[in-house]
Amino acid sequence: MSYRDTYSLFPRSHSYCAANEQRVGSYLRTLMSFGSSHSSVLSSLSSFRSRPFADISYNPTPDVNEVYPGLYVGDAVAAKDKAFLRRMGINYVLNTAEGKRYTQVDTDHLYYRDCPGIRYKGFQLMDLPSTDISKYFHIAANFIDEGISSGGRVLVHCFMGVSRSATCALAFLMIKRGMSLTEALALVRSRRDIHPNEGFLRQLQLLDRELRVCRIR
Repeated sequence: MSYRDTYSLFPRSHSYCAANEQRVGSYLRTLMSFGSSHSSVLSSLSSFRSRPFADISYNPTPDVNEVYPGLYVGDAVAAKDKAFLRRMGINYVLNTAEGKRYTQVDTDHLYYRDCPGIRYKGFQLMDLPSTDISKYFHIAANFIDEGISSGGRVLVHCFMGVSRSATCALAFLMIKRGMSLTEALALVRSRRDIHPNEGFLRQLQLLDRELRVCRIR
C-alpha cells in the first residue's frame, strides 16, 4: 500500500492538509506584517490548527487529545503550560520538535526542572518530508511504552500537534501495540485531526512492512 493509498482511507485528508497549510502560511504573513513578536505568533498560531477561518480563536489554550489510553498528542501551548500538565497528570513529555527554529518548541530538561514528576525527552526534528524521523521510531516507542506501562500519562507534542508528534504516536502503536499503519491511523484520526506529512507517511509505510516481515518470522 502506498502513502497515497493510505491517504485514500480518509478522502479529505490530503487536500485538506494542503489547504490548511495555505491558510497557515497566509495567517503567518498577516501576523508578521503587523510586526508581531515571535511569542505572540506562537500563541496565536497554536489555536489555529486545522480550523475553518470562521472558527479561528486568538486565545491560546492547550490543544490536546487522548489518542490511546495514557497517550496524549498535543501542541506547544500544552507542553509549555506546566499548570495544565499537572492538572492532566502528565508525567512523561516527548517533544518531537525541540529547538529554537521556526515551528520548533524551545523546551528541554531544564524547562521542567521545577516539575520533578516529569520525565522529558526531545527530538530536534523539522516538519519536512525530507526529515528522517524513522531513526527515532523505536526510541519514541520505548519512551511512550515506559510511561504508559508505569501507570503514567504521556504527552507527545510538536508545534501544532498534527505531524511530528502524530507520527511518533503512530509508530508507538505499530511497534508496541502490534497495529498496522492503517489501524493506527484509523484509531488516532478518530480522536484527533492529524496530518503527518507525505515523507513521514512513507517512512511509516516502510516501518509497517518491516514489522509485518518480523511478525511472519
